[in-house]
Amino acid sequence: MGMIVTIQPSTLSGNIYAPASKSSMQRACAAALVRKGISVIQNPGISNDDKAALSIIKEMGCEIKINNDELVIDSTNAIIHSQLKTIDSRLSTINCGESGLSIRMFTPIVALCKNKVTINGEGSLLKRPMDFFDEILPQLNVAINSNQGKLPLQITGPLQPKNIEIDGSLSSQFLTGLLMAYSASNTDAVSISVKDLKSKPYVDLTLKVMNDFGLNVPENNNYEEFVFRKSQISNLKSQINYTVEGDWSGAAFLLVAGAIAGNIIVKGLDVQSTQADKKIIEALQDCGCTLSISDTEINVANSPLGVRGFHLNATDCPDLFPPLVALASYCKGTTVIEGVSRLVHKESNRALTLQDEFAKMGVQIELQDDLMMIKGGDTVKGARVHSRHDHRIAMACAVAALKAEGETIIEEADAINKSYPNFYEHIKLLGASVSL
Repeated sequence: MGMIVTIQPSTLSGNIYAPASKSSMQRACAAALVRKGISVIQNPGISNDDKAALSIIKEMGCEIKINNDELVIDSTNAIIHSQLKTIDSRLSTINCGESGLSIRMFTPIVALCKNKVTINGEGSLLKRPMDFFDEILPQLNVAINSNQGKLPLQITGPLQPKNIEIDGSLSSQFLTGLLMAYSASNTDAVSISVKDLKSKPYVDLTLKVMNDFGLNVPENNNYEEFVFRKSQISNLKSQINYTVEGDWSGAAFLLVAGAIAGNIIVKGLDVQSTQADKKIIEALQDCGCTLSISDTEINVANSPLGVRGFHLNATDCPDLFPPLVALASYCKGTTVIEGVSRLVHKESNRALTLQDEFAKMGVQIELQDDLMMIKGGDTVKGARVHSRHDHRIAMACAVAALKAEGETIIEEADAINKSYPNFYEHIKLLGASVSL
């Protein structure tokens, strides 16, 4: 059964800080590794995925200290900076936990070393397809053995950047790893061509983090080609400071909770962020909840007039489906969300999981090609639901429970540790009745 959480209908109020962005935190870990020297990271994330990224850079030879709330990373002796990238007895296996971003981003960086390294992971990551690496790494002189396109991977570098073309429709995370690795090798006049790139905002975030850390950033030709030139800059500033952004995908659940059940203020979110999931704001504006936004905080409240169905294209922000479904459950009329095809390779097949779990709460969801239609506005019923070991499903059910009729019981509720370990504590601080 794992952990069980019971939620009673509640009214929320007060202020809360958004959790740290995993996308920003894990990229910062990779950039701190690639940049030789000391990087100080403020507002570091504490999710399981963030811990996976930290353990990887530690394996690669970074020294990590925690001062108050900052993380100090010293990569001076990391293996990718040793002149010969020699075989190093410290490095033989890397464990990426359940983090899809970590495995896709760090594999090409680890491949810069001469070592034979086994790259492994846990849980749902063992089922995710990795054939991208089988196809691309051999073109870059890296020997690879995978388990028929799945983990574990065995790779032997060193990776040598060449002009390649990749398919960007699978996941932008593979591209993020190649951009970091090419940058680390300070190569000249080499390009990565990309066809059909999805999730451009995530690539923007990668380039922005690379820039913030003083790495060699490629020229971006309309997301179709990324060209690297040899960098003249020596990035030996004594240290750089980087603040991890608030996470729009985790905060989306808080914002929806405010729209359904309260009057709350969420702080620490950057409205100018490159994060795709800030698109939650469009849904909140569209459904008619009470919303005011400033540079430092977002105030969101239940509208006295009630909320109404909305239409959103979530192709570029598939992680918003779960909070959007929770919101739509309370919106009069039918809500239409586009982008269902992006939900297959997540921790669960999210379209079907949302349909199943919300049906238990009396909410009808229809799937038609790339569209999800949620019939909202009827009474949402408290029920016994299951996270399906998917962090975002657990949070979506918890948020929907806040105004349901009767109590809701969530099984395997600790799935949230993957991205937002203090989620239940946060909604409790805002006044939700949660018993663990």
